[in-house]
Amino acid sequence: MSPDGDVCTCSAGDHAEDPVCAHCRKSDPSPSSFCYSSSLKYVPVPLSDSEKLRRVVTASIKGFTIGAGLKGGLAVFSILARIRKRKLLASLRTEGAITNNEAIVTALKETLRYGLFLGTFAGTFVSVDEIIASLGGHRRTAKWRALLAGLIAGPSMLLTGHNTQHTSLAVYILMRAAVLATRCGIKSKRFGRVCRPLTWKHGDIFLMCLSSSQILSAYILKQESLPLSYKSFLNKHGGKDITILQGVKEIASGLPFTNLEAIERYYKSVGTNIKLDPAMKVPCTIVHGGQSCSGHIISFLIQAYKRALPVYLPVYLIPALIVHRQDLLKRHYTILLKGLLGTARSSLFLSVYCTSAWMWTCLLFRIFKMCNVPMVAMGTFPTGLALGIEKKSRRIEISLYCLARAIESFFTCMADTGYLPQTKN
Repeated sequence: MSPDGDVCTCSAGDHAEDPVCAHCRKSDPSPSSFCYSSSLKYVPVPLSDSEKLRRVVTASIKGFTIGAGLKGGLAVFSILARIRKRKLLASLRTEGAITNNEAIVTALKETLRYGLFLGTFAGTFVSVDEIIASLGGHRRTAKWRALLAGLIAGPSMLLTGHNTQHTSLAVYILMRAAVLATRCGIKSKRFGRVCRPLTWKHGDIFLMCLSSSQILSAYILKQESLPLSYKSFLNKHGGKDITILQGVKEIASGLPFTNLEAIERYYKSVGTNIKLDPAMKVPCTIVHGGQSCSGHIISFLIQAYKRALPVYLPVYLIPALIVHRQDLLKRHYTILLKGLLGTARSSLFLSVYCTSAWMWTCLLFRIFKMCNVPMVAMGTFPTGLALGIEKKSRRIEISLYCLARAIESFFTCMADTGYLPQTKN
């Protein structure tokens, strides 16, 4: 150990690949600030100031590229979808709908904002990390340096817009932090036993089921508790007109029907003539008109898959262009094939997820001959099982994303019912 206590100069012991020194039991310095000249002995060499500066610049550029690339890619597909519906949007202009030009300007602003957010966040974090390590010593500050750097970098979220609601993003980041804390707890001697149940193999699917129960119940019963962008996403992939959702909400809440005629007119506009019974106990006729439950599931699955494909194309192809840009000329067929297979698989997940939401609720309504709020919550719980279609590496990401939305929706519902104090955005 060096006199200043910052750098371990011991040999690596019998196992050179072991990052923990066999003599002083200290972890070796992070490779971000030190380099090693031998595979048998760790000889830490501090990075020069120019190399540290290069680290900061690289992190900022990568952060901006990822943020702008993902946000911009999603915006491109959204704008293309709007252009296809140009005539419809033109007819809605008098009702306050934005034009395609306005949508493009907004998309460019959002792309720039999210690029600046991630770029600034990454650059600030690395900068503070390196400054603290230089002033206080790398090993001496190792336990708390990243925490302080994250606290200082956190306000960069404001670059997404001062008038933008940041709750969803903040809750998601909090979920990610909780996962990292849990992983540290599992490895620790003090909290290992407490955190051991969290290592359950199918915990990600269970989280998805819990999240689905809240999110999909809110989609049917209380859409105002969901973020606007997520509500729009669910309305698109849920595949049901707002009048149908209103009818299901009324029967589940025990309220008298107010829009049965509107539902009948909707089905007539799509070529189905039905007559709804105001005394109905289950809303299957409202949900799928003249179709049987099984016939509705099959037709809905096909339509849902067509809706899901455009969602996942940018999710897979744009990161592939960014991450594998150097290998595109050498392995372009392999990279393209993996992207297409990933798109097909994730699209199947989303389509099965949306389809099973209506399948399970219809099944429960038919079995128990009733429809109420607990039935809706129970019927949407097993919908999360569809996550098993996804790759294991993506399951936890999706479940955490949905859990963040579910938590936000749950507390919004609690506040609206008076169990929690109201807060201003």
